[in-house]
Amino acid sequence: MKKLLNTLYVTSENGYLSLDGENVVVSDNGREIGRLPLHNLESIVSFGYRGTSPALMGACAEKNISLCYLSPQGKFLARVSGKVKGNVILRERQYKCFMDDGESMDVAKNCIIGKVHNARWVLERATRDHALQVDVEKLKASSEKLKKSIEQIHGCQAKESLRGLEGEAAQIYFSVFDELILQQKKDFSFHERSRRPPLDNVNALLSFSYTLLTNMVTSALETVGLDPYVGVLHTERPGRVSLSLDLIEELRPVFADRFVLSLINKKMISQKGFKEKENGAVLMDDETRKNVLVEWQNKKKETLTHPFLKEKMEWGMVPYVQAMLLARYLRGDLDSYPPFLWK
Repeated sequence: MKKLLNTLYVTSENGYLSLDGENVVVSDNGREIGRLPLHNLESIVSFGYRGTSPALMGACAEKNISLCYLSPQGKFLARVSGKVKGNVILRERQYKCFMDDGESMDVAKNCIIGKVHNARWVLERATRDHALQVDVEKLKASSEKLKKSIEQIHGCQAKESLRGLEGEAAQIYFSVFDELILQQKKDFSFHERSRRPPLDNVNALLSFSYTLLTNMVTSALETVGLDPYVGVLHTERPGRVSLSLDLIEELRPVFADRFVLSLINKKMISQKGFKEKENGAVLMDDETRKNVLVEWQNKKKETLTHPFLKEKMEWGMVPYVQAMLLARYLRGDLDSYPPFLWK
């Protein structure tokens, strides 16, 4: 379990939540693993199937503490709240903010600044950790270009220009992405980003990882009460989680891309797990997909110190923290939305 700001996250799959006096008690297979006073909380998020006692559910409803349930893989299941909750007001604020060109532009710029910053530091980390295996000069040159892109994004005034700068930065980053693949080069070479469909093994892994990350961010937005379908940069379409696509931008390089590189460089997967269809699309077989999902769950359990909160947490908590920070910005608790800036 982990308390961040006023939210309790119960990450144990077998975690059962109950009430003892004025405390929420978390048990795992009958053994108490933690307890926390209810008056310190405004929401509880559970990643398990064991559930919650009726007594705790009633106490949370009475005290306006929302209970949110997700699967162990992070899929949103349900949210339970009492008679009065601020989600409607929060969503009204979200819609008002995102319809304002200036305010929505500020959020969009921070998301893209986070993306380009993190892409740059993925390259910088490679030059530091694998100086003898990569073309340091080539990566440093691309890193410098990304640094200049961030300066241009800061001064950007229109969303179309912002989309153009984001596209240019992505092209710079992916132009040297193959340098980051250190093992199995014959089977996992990268030339350019191909999406629908992915045309090689690396793109198949990237697309699948981005889908997993999008599902995580969508669950995070649902958890804090935001509408994942109303975004600031990605255009709105029926069934498109535009805000999720906005927020995953800053997490793509450090979460999904580094995860894919680890799978390849640590030889957790191999060429035999991929097959090419008649139209050129490359897909993973069932066994490889299962292996990737297992490693994705392991990745989520790795720890880091959040650059804004300065608190230690699991990687799997990062999307929920970013959604919570966005909600706090919309409520007026923060002056701006703080993107996730990794080093």
